[in-house]
Amino acid sequence: MTLTLVPGQATLGQLEEIWRTGAAVVLDDSALPGIEAAAALVRQAAAGDEAVYGVNTGFGKLASVRIKPGDTAQLQRNLILSHCCGVGEPLDVATTRLMMALKLLSAGRGASGITWKTLSVIQDMLAKGVTPVIPSQGSVGASGDLAPLAHMAAAMIGEGEAVFNSERMPAAEALAAAGVEPAVLAPKEGLGLINGTQFSTACALTGYFSAIRNLEASVVSSCLSTDAIMGSTAPLEEGIHAFRGHRGQIDVARAMRAVMAGSVIRESHREGDARVQDPYCIRCQPQVAGAALDLLRFSGQTLEIEANAVSDNPLVLVKEGKIVSGGNFHAEPVAFAADQIALAIAEIGAISQRRVALMVDPTLSFDLPPFLTPAPGLNSGLMIAEVTTAALMSENKHLANPCSTDSTPTSANQEDHVSMAAHGARRLKRMNDNLNVIIGVELMCAAQGVEFRAPLVTSPVLQSALALIRSEIATLTDDRFMAGDIARAAALVAEGRVQGECDVASLLQGEAA
Repeated sequence: MTLTLVPGQATLGQLEEIWRTGAAVVLDDSALPGIEAAAALVRQAAAGDEAVYGVNTGFGKLASVRIKPGDTAQLQRNLILSHCCGVGEPLDVATTRLMMALKLLSAGRGASGITWKTLSVIQDMLAKGVTPVIPSQGSVGASGDLAPLAHMAAAMIGEGEAVFNSERMPAAEALAAAGVEPAVLAPKEGLGLINGTQFSTACALTGYFSAIRNLEASVVSSCLSTDAIMGSTAPLEEGIHAFRGHRGQIDVARAMRAVMAGSVIRESHREGDARVQDPYCIRCQPQVAGAALDLLRFSGQTLEIEANAVSDNPLVLVKEGKIVSGGNFHAEPVAFAADQIALAIAEIGAISQRRVALMVDPTLSFDLPPFLTPAPGLNSGLMIAEVTTAALMSENKHLANPCSTDSTPTSANQEDHVSMAAHGARRLKRMNDNLNVIIGVELMCAAQGVEFRAPLVTSPVLQSALALIRSEIATLTDDRFMAGDIARAAALVAEGRVQGECDVASLLQGEAA
């Protein structure tokens, strides 16, 4: 499948489709005139006598060094190779392809000076499955994601490494095997390729997409947990949330009402229940998850703007007829968005973990057996699964500390304030993986708890979710090897299956309320 993108108009939905499906990407033909006009202006500057940064000068602190017209092509190649200093584990293929698509979108705006011929190499690589090997560490998110993008550009010119047909090999071999001609860089093209926030933005976007899925799953898990401990749905009353006014809170409460509608368990204890109020982890799920949802939505808007932005330097202002240095490569918006996503992930997990702790504790779970096992003592049940969630919750708390407030001068103090967006965005995958497990264990505990309420049953929607859970994870009777169960539960969350079973995405938008 191939998506045609209009530079400046790509949506979050399109970007998620690229990441999740591996769709190839091409730019709409409407982008061609602007791309070629900018490239023509660069060629004119390269042949002229006036110093233009990155076109006929050195880079960074070496900007005062003039480059002869005959050396401008070598200048761009040297730039790429010298900046291939990334280290660490390679970025996964799906996120790398998204990063390449983002570079296409940015250059397609017609302000980078990269030719259509060179951008076509990216399109061909995406179409034929040639993926550069991008070391994940080495960017401070300021003069663009220089090292990661340099590794991408290196593969385009036949240097470095790439993955083709699931095999890692020299990039030149991968291009040849796929029938893709390596790029020959024109003036400014190397700089245009390595300047920009596309690595940080791609990692932040994948963190956002996964966090939204996790939040949707937490709606299901919190509802199932509420029935497991025979909690009250009174805190979900529409009027309560209308008086607060926050959209996310209102949306989460509405979704929870829909998911729990028709629960026989709930109806069984509306009257005569000695408990006046439930613990906060039950009662305040709309307030906590709703605040996280608002934060994620705001971050998503920021990242959608950044995905469509021109973020390299200098920029070619075709209408004005000039090439101007600026600072769009500084990834502060992405760093802030990544920090906000991290906060949301940590808090979704924190309140989910407290529900796990609630359900395994017989003093708080309203007559559920200790650790949700039918034979406590001989069996430990879900005791250590709860400990695992506590460990992951704590790890996410540490990882949620802001990265955007850090800065370290680089490049001989030319780049004296940096965003740290790259590692701020990279950490989101680890945090989401942890959250998959926390919510997965909550689903396991809640399913077990609801089954202990038989012959009373939960809502029709939650019965469908319970059936899905039981199709992957059997009811826990005697103790057994638990790691596989936890992995399968986490996969139900990560793959969007449990939240999809309950149509939570639509409920949060009010489409199925």
